[in-house]
Amino acid sequence: MKKPQVKNRYNISDELWDKIQPLIPRHPNTHRFGGGRPRVPDRKAMDGIFFVLRTGCQWNALNETGICSSSTAHSRFQEWVKAGVFLKLWKIALQDYDEFKGIDWSWQSMDGSMTKAHLAGGKTGPNPTDRAKKGVKRSLLTEGSGVPIGLAIAGANRHDIKMTKATIKSIPVKRPKPTKMKKQGMCLDKGYDSGELRDLVKAFGYTAHIRSRRDEAQAVKH
Repeated sequence: MKKPQVKNRYNISDELWDKIQPLIPRHPNTHRFGGGRPRVPDRKAMDGIFFVLRTGCQWNALNETGICSSSTAHSRFQEWVKAGVFLKLWKIALQDYDEFKGIDWSWQSMDGSMTKAHLAGGKTGPNPTDRAKKGVKRSLLTEGSGVPIGLAIAGANRHDIKMTKATIKSIPVKRPKPTKMKKQGMCLDKGYDSGELRDLVKAFGYTAHIRSRRDEAQAVKH
C-alpha cells in the first residue's frame, strides 16, 4: 500500500527558509576520505521538524508522511537545539513582528501549563496531576496581543512562581524600560498571589495585576 504524501502541504516557504538557512551551522564531513553516505538536506530535515511541532505528532509518525525519516529529523532537531538555531529564529521572528505590527509591551501575561514530556529533553519531573508520570511545566509569557515573548521549561512539579524569573529573563529581544508614562502591566492568575511574586515582578519594573484567591473564590460563588 502506498504511503500518503503530505510533504507539499507542510513544506517551509522559500521566504522562511531564507531566514533559517543562515542560522544553521555548517556540518563538517568527518568521513576518513571525505566521502560517506550523503547527508539528508537541511531543508528536508527542517520540514520534518516543523511538521512535528505544528501537528504535535510523535517523531515516528514522520516515517509515514514522506517528508523525512523520524531518526534524521530528531537527531537534527537535537543538534540544532544545542546550536541555538531555534532561539535565534524566535528572536528574528519577534524582531520582524515588532517592525511589522509592534510588540505590545504595555500589557503582558504569564501562566504555566503541565503536559507530557514531549520535546522536553531532560527537563522533566513527576506530574502531580497525572499519577506522578514524568511531565514538563512550560511557563509562557505573552505580550498584549498574545504573541509569545518569553518561555521557561522545567519539571512538571516545579511551581509557577519559581519559574517567573527565568521566564522574564528568557525574552530574546530587548525589552524597553518601563516609565511613568509607559508602564508595563503583568497579568497573573491566583496561583501567583504571593508577596514573593509581587516583589519579584516589581523588581523587573512591572505593575502586577493578580487576581487574589479571595476574589477568585467570590467570583465562583456568584
